[in-house]
Amino acid sequence: METPGLLVHGEAAPFSTALRSLLNNPQYSDVCFVVGQERQEVFAHRCLLACRCNFFQRLLGPKLGSGMPSPVVLSTVPAEAFLAVLEFLYTNSVRLHRHSVLEVLTAAIEYGLEELRELCLEFVVKVLDVELVCEALQVAVTFGLGQLQERCLAFIEAHSQEALRTRGFLELSAPALLSLLRSDKLRVDEAELVLAARSWARVGAVEQIVEAWKCHALRRGDVARGAPCRRRRGTLPREHHCFLDLPFK
Repeated sequence: METPGLLVHGEAAPFSTALRSLLNNPQYSDVCFVVGQERQEVFAHRCLLACRCNFFQRLLGPKLGSGMPSPVVLSTVPAEAFLAVLEFLYTNSVRLHRHSVLEVLTAAIEYGLEELRELCLEFVVKVLDVELVCEALQVAVTFGLGQLQERCLAFIEAHSQEALRTRGFLELSAPALLSLLRSDKLRVDEAELVLAARSWARVGAVEQIVEAWKCHALRRGDVARGAPCRRRRGTLPREHHCFLDLPFK
């Protein structure tokens, strides 16, 4: 009986470098993407994308005819994030940046790239700061990333005043704001929190602000109806919120 052959490996670095040279290189490419609002052209190789990612396998399908097919338009993903996704697919590595990692994370989730998603999550936790935390919270709530949501809430609780003054806070969705207002550990005066919520309402014009604020002020969001309202640390007694005690819809 013949013994199975021995699998041996060459050096990984030259192989990765060679594949990286094909990234967004029109030479030998057989598919062109038009990505982002800026409609940037990005060149790629159909067989490589299809074998690395089921999303692209379904998107590109079998090649028909000869020559370069019509460009594939992906208008919702920024060009920088899309190029990062391709870099990972070509080389199994990626250079992440603080200013674009959430967009790369979003693309990784939408394209079903679990390994890239985990790399992005690890990076977000490492670089989390006041300017990034509300944007990260929004992504966590949108895609149900429980651990990231907990990290973001803990960071906001420790840096409440600074986080409430960021643009990211004003752009939170109602569900993301609700998860924040339910916290019993925000280190901010009640009056300042009211002003922040009003600013959010003016920017977002979302009707659910009333429900979100009632959940914060009366602690009704995650406890049984009629349970005693608990006072948040550093705030006034909750009796002055009695006028908010209205029936929930």
